[in-house]
Amino acid sequence: MDFFIADAMAQQGGAQQPGLLESLLPLLILIVLFYFLLIRPQMKRAKEHRKMVSELGKGDEVVTGGGILGRIVEVNDPYVTVELADSVQVKVQKDTITSVLPKGTMKDA
Repeated sequence: MDFFIADAMAQQGGAQQPGLLESLLPLLILIVLFYFLLIRPQMKRAKEHRKMVSELGKGDEVVTGGGILGRIVEVNDPYVTVELADSVQVKVQKDTITSVLPKGTMKDA
């Protein structure tokens, strides 16, 4: 039975260490996966939001981050004045505007 032990020891000495590329390959795959599934879509959404905020104008019907529906009556640099109802106006930051609605939406609501 001693000859089985000798063979097992001889096989153990022939094991090789994985190369640098083989050990870093899973990490590189994870980085690429995170970029395409998380980082890139988030950057695209942020770019679209910046474009929408920069194109805001008087008369646009918008929804704020708090869910308030109103019409823009004045546009300043960091703020916009939104009319919620007749003679009810609030001033909000431009970045809190989440979406621009089609014209006539306030009449239907």
